[in-house]
Amino acid sequence: MKTKKKSPEIIIRNGKPSAVILEIDEYQGLLERLEDIDDLQTLAKMRKRPLKFKKLGDFLKEYKLGV
Repeated sequence: MKTKKKSPEIIIRNGKPSAVILEIDEYQGLLERLEDIDDLQTLAKMRKRPLKFKKLGDFLKEYKLGV
């Protein structure tokens, strides 16, 4: 059985909107979209920088992992 989605409720204080009440699923969806946007912006910044590679041995020495 499908439940009808409620519209967001806007809380008014001193005649101005100050908060919004959302269904939890809608709120979580908004958070996921914001995280996706942040990830895409980070990726775009990373792609502007040139790639730098290290030899495996140098990496292992730097992080003292040993082989």
